[in-house]
Amino acid sequence: MGDEFGNDYVTITDDDGNEFELEHLDTIEIGGVVYMAFLPVDVDEDDEEFGLIILKVDEEDGEEILSTLENDGELEMVYERFIARFSEEDA
Repeated sequence: MGDEFGNDYVTITDDDGNEFELEHLDTIEIGGVVYMAFLPVDVDEDDEEFGLIILKVDEEDGEEILSTLENDGELEMVYERFIARFSEEDA
C-alpha cells in the first residue's frame, strides 16, 4: 500500500459540519461504481475502535463527491473486496 510519493490525505465534512482528516488507502471500481478506502488520521491502529472507512464517488451538480454506502449488502461486498486486495499486497 505504500506509495513512493507519500500518502494521500483528504479532509471531509459530514452533514453536521464536523471535519475529519482521512488517509486514502486504495480505490477500486466495481460495476462502474468507484469506491475508496480510508483510515482516520488521528486513530491509533491498536485502538479497538479502529476501522476502515469506505466511501463511494458520486456526482452531484457535475462535481464528484464522496458519499456513504447506505446498503449493508453493498458495504459488505465492497469491504470484502478491499480486504482481499490488502491481503494480496501483504503476501
